[in-house]
Amino acid sequence: MKFPSILIFIITCFIGTCFADEHTITYAKPEKNQDYRQGYYVKLLSLLLDKTADEYGVTQLKPSDKTMPQSRAIKQLTHKQGIDIFWTVTSSEREEELLPIRIPILKGMLGYRVLMIRKEDRTKFSAIDNLEDLKAFNAGQGHDWPDTKILRANLLKVITASTYNGLFSMLHAKRFDFFPRGINEAWQELARQNNSALMIEQHLLLHYPSPIYFFVNKEKKQLAKRVEKGLMLAIEDGSFDQLFYSHPAHKRMFDIAQLDKRTIISLNNPLLPELTPLDSKKLWLNLQ
Repeated sequence: MKFPSILIFIITCFIGTCFADEHTITYAKPEKNQDYRQGYYVKLLSLLLDKTADEYGVTQLKPSDKTMPQSRAIKQLTHKQGIDIFWTVTSSEREEELLPIRIPILKGMLGYRVLMIRKEDRTKFSAIDNLEDLKAFNAGQGHDWPDTKILRANLLKVITASTYNGLFSMLHAKRFDFFPRGINEAWQELARQNNSALMIEQHLLLHYPSPIYFFVNKEKKQLAKRVEKGLMLAIEDGSFDQLFYSHPAHKRMFDIAQLDKRTIISLNNPLLPELTPLDSKKLWLNLQ
């Protein structure tokens, strides 16, 4: 009777090797430990791992030991050093370097952007009605953000910074005129800055397709498969939307942004890969 038991044990181990992922998945620690934006993504990761635990096993999430900006996180992920997964705006270049899970985890919300400006400039921005008007002003962005290339491709002038926090002080110091922020980011960031000289402009809304995906190393196909399956299960049973719309940052944004009253300026996104699932309407937020 020992042979069948041993055989069962071997088969069980084989199945575990083939279908279970790592017991721990490490994500990139934010540049600032209190960065509120991480909360939603970590909760979403936890949700999809729970959805797939029966098939792949129970897996824990943990942040990386050291903080890292986007450029470093992408490099670390490409070389399988320190982290297993990262979330960022997609681009053709990033999809060549890494393995994308092509489900917009913010429903494309980051492609809808309001403008953080100086209060003294509110009258100037209230007179803007189109892209040509906006070209008279300088935008601020991170030097390694895909959004920088998108804005420049639409002939907007962009001043860059090497750090996220540096952009707020540069705006205050009049190094540039407006800081486009995702509608899920802007008001929380403004509150955190505690800078009475800055405000969220109340008239305009920029839009370009700009999905954020989870990315893994190209060799981590099993992990990518698990993440995709977990996301689709959460979308189908409604738990994805429940998390998305109930997250405090998102909920507050929908309450105060008055998006239906804003003038939308549409921009082209030349970085958008051909395989972007634009036709899958259930994956996207629609404000137009």
